[in-house]
Amino acid sequence: MTGRQARLLMCPPDHYGIEYEINPWMSRACESHHGKATIQWLQLRQIFEQLGATIELVDPVPGLPDMVFTANAGLVFHDRIVSSRFRHVERQGESAHFESWFTAHGFNVASLATPAPFEGAGDALFCGDILFAGYLHRSDIRAHTKLAHIVGCQVLGLELVDPRFYHLDTCFCPLAPGVALYFPEAFDDYGRRVLQAHIRTLIEVAEEDAVRFGCNAVVIGSDVVFNAGCDHLAEQLSVLGFRAHQADLSEFLKAGGAAKCLTLRLDGEEAAIWKSLAA
Repeated sequence: MTGRQARLLMCPPDHYGIEYEINPWMSRACESHHGKATIQWLQLRQIFEQLGATIELVDPVPGLPDMVFTANAGLVFHDRIVSSRFRHVERQGESAHFESWFTAHGFNVASLATPAPFEGAGDALFCGDILFAGYLHRSDIRAHTKLAHIVGCQVLGLELVDPRFYHLDTCFCPLAPGVALYFPEAFDDYGRRVLQAHIRTLIEVAEEDAVRFGCNAVVIGSDVVFNAGCDHLAEQLSVLGFRAHQADLSEFLKAGGAAKCLTLRLDGEEAAIWKSLAA
């Protein structure tokens, strides 16, 4: 654990369900089980609290089943939230509710002022002082220039070529400055070279763990929380000195999300160097 207390934004799964299909994981023929999803969400929250994290909640809204995936609300940078501009109309109604929550809780809400889609911390992750930004399936590379202007740091775009890994946080997880997990096949050749050139220690995640969303992990100090069934990944993390915590999130995989998708780090990602400079 680090010396600071992690703050995570979560949304109860009261209205969660598979009501549309906007990624390869979603099928209305494979409905989620509400009671099981609620239990899984509560167990995930309990793990975070046992690790010392503070959980803050945004109210769920009927008709917006994917609000449970708070990572997509925007990108937090110090006391600022860069609000998302969702690609799919099914999720666009979430933004107003998230922006109201952030305003009420003392954040300055910033807009990219561009029609180009940008889906928050799902597609923008700090590793050290570099912001890596995914694009193609959900976010648009044209948003990156605006994003770099707002956060004032280097933004490196990474093209995601496998539609199963439609957000960057499904195939890439910074663990500490200079250290990250990734699933190489999710990126084009250039993207892999960018990662290899800028991150000192890259840990390749096997496909069997990647498709169980092992990279979609929440990092709190030396503790890493991810979906159950990623035993090889747990061993890899142990060798690096991290403690793995696996949680059954099978109901949320039906929508293409797991631990990271279900949270937004309000105090900055663990691998973000700017957090150590915050007041």
